[in-house]
Amino acid sequence: MQTCPVCSRSQPEINRFCIQCGRRLDGRSESPPASQHHTTSAPHQLNLTVLYGMVGVLILAVLFPPWETPPTQTPEFLGMYFILSPPAPEAVVSRMLLTIELVTIAIAGMYGAFLFRKK
Repeated sequence: MQTCPVCSRSQPEINRFCIQCGRRLDGRSESPPASQHHTTSAPHQLNLTVLYGMVGVLILAVLFPPWETPPTQTPEFLGMYFILSPPAPEAVVSRMLLTIELVTIAIAGMYGAFLFRKK
């Protein structure tokens, strides 16, 4: 067992930080070396251009949904058509494929906005 130098709480040997106060137990300072200090501490902002692009692609995905044959027919993917002009009178929008498409676009857009964030 080791003892925290700040709050004197007994800690297991494998702990690097005190459970009670959060201080380092090995005595080293918690600040990064001088070579790692940044001149400004401005927070990073998500890339709004990527986010606006994601919204545009989401709108296009809703306007051009994936269509499939009705449940009474043999399953077949009919492709992307405008929502007001289905490929066949009995065709239905594939809600499962549309959900997968929308979630994938949203996750990719958020990841892209984070990946290309501005300082």
